[in-house]
Amino acid sequence: MSLSLLSVAGWVQDSFPIIRLVLIVLMVLVALGLIIVIMFQPSSSSGMGALTGQRDTFYSKDKSKSLESVMKKITVILGIVEGVLAVVFFVTLLIYRGA
Repeated sequence: MSLSLLSVAGWVQDSFPIIRLVLIVLMVLVALGLIIVIMFQPSSSSGMGALTGQRDTFYSKDKSKSLESVMKKITVILGIVEGVLAVVFFVTLLIYRGA
C-alpha cells in the first residue's frame, strides 16, 4: 500500500465519474451563461462617437451602476467560475486512475 499526495478515500475515488459528469454539466451551463452575457453587452467602440456626432454627457460617463457595468462584472465572475471548474475537473482526472 503506497501513500501519495493525491490519494483519497475509496468511496470518493469511486464517485469521481459522477463528480466529473456534474462538473462538465456545470461548465457547459456557465459557458452558455457567459456567451449570453457577452452577446447582450453593448459594444464599447469609444472612437465612433466623433463620426456619428454623439456627445459624452455626465450620465454616459458615470457608468458605475449602469447595466453595462453589471454585465461586465457578471462576465468576469462567470469567467472565473469557468476557470475554477476546469481546474477542479482536471484535478479529478489526475487523482482518478480508473478502475
